[in-house]
Amino acid sequence: MINPFEKIKLHGFNNLTKSLSFSIYDICYAKTEQHRQEYIEYIDEQYNADRLTDILCEVVDIIGANVLNIARQDYDPQGASVTILVSEEPVLENPDNSENPGPLPETVVAHLDKSHICVHTYPEVHPHDGICTFRADIEVSTCGIISPLKALNFLIHSFESDVVTIDYRVRGFTRDVSGTKHYIDHPISSIQNFMDDDTKNAFQMIDVNVYQENLFHTKMMLKQGDLDNYLFGVGTDSMSKEQVKEISSKVFKEIREIFYGRNLPDVK
Repeated sequence: MINPFEKIKLHGFNNLTKSLSFSIYDICYAKTEQHRQEYIEYIDEQYNADRLTDILCEVVDIIGANVLNIARQDYDPQGASVTILVSEEPVLENPDNSENPGPLPETVVAHLDKSHICVHTYPEVHPHDGICTFRADIEVSTCGIISPLKALNFLIHSFESDVVTIDYRVRGFTRDVSGTKHYIDHPISSIQNFMDDDTKNAFQMIDVNVYQENLFHTKMMLKQGDLDNYLFGVGTDSMSKEQVKEISSKVFKEIREIFYGRNLPDVK
């Protein structure tokens, strides 16, 4: 059992690798082919390589790293990728490894090496139903004494998140001065321990954790809101009640299917 108030005295460098990876989904309905094309263009502009680079550089500041190299690319016809290699930074203060929400944002001093942060985007549209889905895959992987979970809240709030699937894993081991191996260096019972109250109140969440393997998985689905927030190029004020009901069914079914990871039957 790890004592959260007692710092482990290590034999050498902390060799644990902590990886936070998640997929963020934004769902939208675009009625016409023109609106769907405009949605893709909007997403490509909103989350182009330059904007994604700005977001990831903010993550670098939050976890206290130094940028070594940035590789970024906008793709044709759509999508973008950014990868940042980061290096270690001297530890100037003890990190806060307690189970509490991370910053939104806040600078945390860290000791990092052989680490990277990357993001890939995937805009797409349903060929018939008008459903548009934007997915951003993000990974923050660090070696050292601090967990990338500190950047979790900032990243969730940097995108329009309807569904989020998150994985956190601690790999490898480090040794203390007596030679004992430690496979994790901070207490954690759930990824939710590191989320702010606003996030936890806004989403329905499910955990699937394998504690003995230091594997933590959380799925998040935004609680059902106003349909107008999911419409692109049109509003409910121009629709009949039947159209509102039909489109609501499509949009919220899409969200539930992504959250549960399977195709669901139509509800009449």
